[in-house]
Amino acid sequence: MTDTNVIDIAMQTMTVALKLSAPILLTALVIGFAISLFQSMTQIQEFTLSFVPKLVGVGAALLFSGNWMLHTLISFTQDLFDQIPGLLS
Repeated sequence: MTDTNVIDIAMQTMTVALKLSAPILLTALVIGFAISLFQSMTQIQEFTLSFVPKLVGVGAALLFSGNWMLHTLISFTQDLFDQIPGLLS
């Protein structure tokens, strides 16, 4: 196994991790920004006003993108396992 192989696998891993975390993080970011904007306009400073919508939004994002996330992770793992014999020689 060469250093090029290690770097390539690390890049693939980071790309998959970014793709898998993007729907959840973007949902939480958009909802958090909208709630913060609403709180600053109305001057309501309530913790649960920010927490509950984010929780619901992240749950909905997992519900809608969970199947895609699972298939992406399975495909990456299978490709990685298929590369093992070539890496050992």
